Amino acid sequence: MTDLNKLSIADARDALHKGDVTSVELTDSCLTAIEGANALNAFAHRTPDMAREMARAADARIAAGDASPMTGIPVGIKDVFCVKGVPSQAGSRILQGFKPEYESTVTRNLWTAGAVMLGKLNQDEFAMGSTNETSCYGPAVNPWRGAEGVRLTPGGSSGGSAAAVAADLCLGATGTDTGGSIRQPAAFTGTVGLKPTYGRVSRWGVIAYASSLDQAGPMTRTVRDAAIMLGAMASADPQDSTCVDLPVPDFEAALTGDIRGKRIGIPREYRVDGMPAELDALWHKGAEMLRDAGAEIVDISLPHTKYALPAYYVIAPAEASSNLARYDGVRYGHRARLSQGDGITDMYEKTRAEGFGPEVQRRIMIGTYVLSAGFYDAYYNRARKVRALIKRDFDQVFDDGIDAILAPAAPTAAFPLGSVDKGDPVQMYLNDVFTVTLNLAGLPGISVPVGLDSQGLPVGLQLFGRPFQEAELLNQALVLEQAAGFVAKPERWW
Repeated sequence: MTDLNKLSIADARDALHKGDVTSVELTDSCLTAIEGANALNAFAHRTPDMAREMARAADARIAAGDASPMTGIPVGIKDVFCVKGVPSQAGSRILQGFKPEYESTVTRNLWTAGAVMLGKLNQDEFAMGSTNETSCYGPAVNPWRGAEGVRLTPGGSSGGSAAAVAADLCLGATGTDTGGSIRQPAAFTGTVGLKPTYGRVSRWGVIAYASSLDQAGPMTRTVRDAAIMLGAMASADPQDSTCVDLPVPDFEAALTGDIRGKRIGIPREYRVDGMPAELDALWHKGAEMLRDAGAEIVDISLPHTKYALPAYYVIAPAEASSNLARYDGVRYGHRARLSQGDGITDMYEKTRAEGFGPEVQRRIMIGTYVLSAGFYDAYYNRARKVRALIKRDFDQVFDDGIDAILAPAAPTAAFPLGSVDKGDPVQMYLNDVFTVTLNLAGLPGISVPVGLDSQGLPVGLQLFGRPFQEAELLNQALVLEQAAGFVAKPERWW
């Protein structure tokens, strides 16, 4: 078999179990692809020796008949996940040199399932960004090219994960989604990105951005692959008090392709001013695809959607300000050089000024401001009340019999790196307009590629589901994927 790195997880699993290919061969194919893809800057830390050792162990498990669906599958891990003995920096200079002595629950679950680690993937610093340009490693680059070869963003914050999957450097990757950081990069790269319900996947060992919003999920080439990978990632976890103690269903077995009688909502508030006509047309086409499959398409209202973005950019920075206070240069990571006479406060200030990039500093300052005396009620408490109203909107829609909601994943296709005005961060924040509501409500969502725009760039639609109904959501996404028939791949230039 050739081009093993281009196999889907499902196809690779079947080939491994039939004995047509070994995990070592599969892993070597991915490692070769990674070595030839430096221009994408998708991998921040490579672990080839670990990968080959894990692949040999996976082949032994398969030979012994002790294999799970993820056994022998090479994956990339977003840099925000702690992996024992492997640099884990969350894309930040302040964690330079940090090698955890512990394993995140998600990666431990993957290794227990027999998955193979290829390395750590590039991301926005502390997952704060929508373009992967805030990373201390430099930006990851989208495998898709713009007009005249212009380099495009792969989205963020899971930009390295999206780029690696789209460029066939790995068969799947982990991502995290705090305000759309799985779904938006998936839409920009023509891949599938699943954000599970808050609490479905453990956050233990995932370097925190905003603890009430962060959720880990898979980034893959197909919906079936996302189902397989989520099954390995999800678990109950007593180390994470927000992780639910629910059985993990067989997500792949739920992929029947039958959605007859399901009611799919189309939220009128997502028809924002300035939406490109071709995106609106693809959204309408996606609804027709689901209708043709037997679903009922229903216009719905989520009236508090317009307040989601400002509420998110109060709550998320507030939690970031609190979470990032622990990085002080004392026990691990970067520590600033001190001048004679400098005290402990000087060390804290210099270390944090040097270690954090401008976007992280901006969000810490915003978060500290909204939590400060005199502003807590005016900003943070008010944002929390808005969040409750947004959650109530979704609850009421689902109580009215809606099974899922269809919306665009991003307001545009991928845009050129460097095109966002660094002096106007709101321009970047507006990229999250279709995604943050889901994080505020804690609901599951999945982005599926459905077509190409007039520039030949992928465009994705997202489906929102009921809490902890990822199996049903994945089945609806499968129908959309099959109807769209998206098979386009970026032309290799790297």
